[in-house]
Amino acid sequence: MSLVIDVVTLFPGMIAAPTSDGIVGRAAAAGLVRIAAHDLRAHTDDKHRTADDAPFGGGPGMVMKAEPFFRAVEAIPTAPAERRALVLLSPRGTPFNQEMAARYATLDRLILLCGRYEGIDERVREALAAEEVSVGDFVLTGGEVAALAVVEATVRLLPGALGDEASAGADSFSDGILDFPHYTRPAVVRGRAVPEALLSGDHDRIRRWRRKEALRATRERRPDLLRKARLSPEDADLLHEIESEEKVLA
Repeated sequence: MSLVIDVVTLFPGMIAAPTSDGIVGRAAAAGLVRIAAHDLRAHTDDKHRTADDAPFGGGPGMVMKAEPFFRAVEAIPTAPAERRALVLLSPRGTPFNQEMAARYATLDRLILLCGRYEGIDERVREALAAEEVSVGDFVLTGGEVAALAVVEATVRLLPGALGDEASAGADSFSDGILDFPHYTRPAVVRGRAVPEALLSGDHDRIRRWRRKEALRATRERRPDLLRKARLSPEDADLLHEIESEEKVLA
């Protein structure tokens, strides 16, 4: 059974175009995923199709009404609780990561709720027991861009979505650390040469170089990931080499 992703939004056109191309579009064409954008305004109950109102307690901006979200979710076919996820995109949410994408990729149905303005009436999250998910410590105009990030991260992990099934396993974050540097032809570009190890033809040397550079990048840029990563004895040796090299250069 293929994954179905439902995106509830005020702007369904923002979802339709980006998901029709690239890996996501190819996965949809192959029947691996079906993506449906649901117009929130279709679930309002007044002639103006009003989806927001002033906040209780006063303050700036508008808040998205609860009832249209309830109706939109109720109109979506159900799936067993353990086979679906209902996600509210919000800057207050749990940071989205590769592990979450991998979990979503195993489901039958993923429902993404996109907010706008000052946010969505809190009773939506409470009543629907929605996961609250954030794509970063910054504020977007709406949840659509965040939803697209979740869609792409999830779909590329579906079996058959990538041309090379090994690609996903080598990505940054797949094993808790960042990816290694990549190079392609020509071997020299504007005086900058490809590292000699990659030209050696020695597969074990190449593997070891890639792992070492992945560890180096993680140590320099995301030490928080390195502290949580599951490291092998070889990883420990490579980190020791990196530290020794840095002392020599200091």
